Amino acid sequence: MSAATTPSSRPTVTEREARQVAEAAREQDWRKPSFAKELFLGRFRLDLIHPHPLPADDDVQRGEEFLAKLRDFCETKIDGSVIERDARIPDQVITGLKELGAFGMKIDTKYGGLGLTQVYYNKALALVGSANPAIGALLSAHQSIGVPQPLKMFGTQEQKDTFLPRCARTDISAFLLTEPDVGSDPARLATTAVPDGDDYVLDGVKLWTTNGVVADLLVVMARVPKSEGHKGGITAFVVEAASEGVTVENRNAFMGLRGLENGVTRFHRVRVPAAHRIGPEGAGLKIALTTLNTGRLSLPAMCVGAGKWCLKIAREWSAVREQWGKPVALHEAVGSKISFIAATTFALEAVLDLSSQMADEDRNDIRIEAALAKLYGSEMACLMADELVQIRGGRGFETAASLEARGERAVPAEQILRDLRINRIFEGSTEIMHLLIAREAVDAHLSVAGDLIDPDKTLADKAKAGAQAGAFYAKWLPKLVAGPGQLPRSYAGFHPSGHPDLAAHLRYVERTARKLARSTFYAMSRWQGRMETKQGFLGRIVDIGAELFAMSAACVRAEHLRATDDHGREAYQLADAFCRQSRIRVEELFGRLWTNTDDLDRKVVKGVLGGAYEWLEEGIVDPSGDGPWIADATPGASRRENVHRPVR
Repeated sequence: MSAATTPSSRPTVTEREARQVAEAAREQDWRKPSFAKELFLGRFRLDLIHPHPLPADDDVQRGEEFLAKLRDFCETKIDGSVIERDARIPDQVITGLKELGAFGMKIDTKYGGLGLTQVYYNKALALVGSANPAIGALLSAHQSIGVPQPLKMFGTQEQKDTFLPRCARTDISAFLLTEPDVGSDPARLATTAVPDGDDYVLDGVKLWTTNGVVADLLVVMARVPKSEGHKGGITAFVVEAASEGVTVENRNAFMGLRGLENGVTRFHRVRVPAAHRIGPEGAGLKIALTTLNTGRLSLPAMCVGAGKWCLKIAREWSAVREQWGKPVALHEAVGSKISFIAATTFALEAVLDLSSQMADEDRNDIRIEAALAKLYGSEMACLMADELVQIRGGRGFETAASLEARGERAVPAEQILRDLRINRIFEGSTEIMHLLIAREAVDAHLSVAGDLIDPDKTLADKAKAGAQAGAFYAKWLPKLVAGPGQLPRSYAGFHPSGHPDLAAHLRYVERTARKLARSTFYAMSRWQGRMETKQGFLGRIVDIGAELFAMSAACVRAEHLRATDDHGREAYQLADAFCRQSRIRVEELFGRLWTNTDDLDRKVVKGVLGGAYEWLEEGIVDPSGDGPWIADATPGASRRENVHRPVR
């Protein structure tokens, strides 16, 4: 049997093997400082984020000039109601965005791109995403995780010269990793790329290929079998979407993002030149994860845009809608929701701008910051949209088209709630993000004490690890007892005359970071090797860290705005409100670290899976259709019509 016809089968892997694959794909070293990593270790390194880093003047000028053009395009060429009605972005809109250069925002000018910084790229996504979130998803999937970003970081010069000019102006790209039975567990990846002469032959099926329906170029993750002269492993390739054997079998439809060009893509004996392989064999997963380190910032960018829109609608509506003789905004039950939206939008923008500027400067390692921004932004944006629907009442549940039909302003509140919901799943679900961030947060502990809890290590290895751990904790633990957060004059620069006392909030962050580190250490001492199974605990640890990061960013942003005389007084007020709201959430999370129903929940889950509670399901009918839970993804020729439609 030739290499080109070798059948592929889904790998059978144990839980331990799956974890080893994921661990091998991690960036192992911390070559640059990380504010968030230090925070989880109980060290509040304010010097890493304050004074607030600033973009270069020429970057600002170039970015602002493009934003002005993009705003005009959004206001005159994009009709979000048409996209929502037709469930498709009009071709002329996509073509107009190409002509504007929006598909080349992150591509260097020498390849025909705009060369925008991460800061201005995110501002552009927030702007265009407010016009219609599906357009934001189109542009971000193309540039944040599609062909441009991995080639920028890992591509050869020849690959950059070949593909980046196309991506900057004419071609749309997509990223293909997920499969019908593979989500966040890439060790089970079934799509194969079998070496055959100077080519690789791809076979397999990819699910939820954002942009896949209209894409010209694809980044595909496939498994190369290990053989003589081939290291093998999960590998990244640039694939021409028009290649023989590539079939888009379905355009998927979702509860939100109705204009999203997301599909199912089948590869059957697709020949890909070896020159189109990105990086070495086996490096695909690391390339994907590294690309996502900054690529994830596109999602919180659109969450910031959504928060700004929610605030605008809440302000305008609550001022004119009266109940019991006064605007509903002046009723405390509604006012608290508006305060939450305003304060949280301010904090999200602070987190996004800070993380983005640090990414542009490349002086800090921002893998945790970007992950926290994605996690926190996606969760809080959903809450803000839900509160807006509640503020609007029945009108919040009514579609914009229905509102317009009966003579009222067409406010798509219910749409933004549906559109935002996917962000808690896209590019790492909340649950996966908790685990990913938790792994990075405890990296220092595992580096010195990991062998102590590894069942495969010898007694000699464990003894050596014990000595290393003893030396590390002898120095580290005493530093968690006291710090600047207990000194009343610490961070005095954040309490200027006539402004709220943000210094008190920073002292709280410093104290709480040490408390967080102590809690993590206690948990590791208590559960040791079972720590990785305590996902509820780890999730709360990460959520506390996210709140502390957001508080820090909000305070630093407020002080920056005050120092530059840019709405400083109002910024201080918003930062103060956010920090007070955040502190309440933090204290609740700390309480739930040790007082929770995690153990009981596990027992209930076993009962549910074992059928012990099936009687509880009686009295209903299930409207679900027939069919398998997971579609068949057996490699082979496609039997369906190709719905691929490149936009020209």
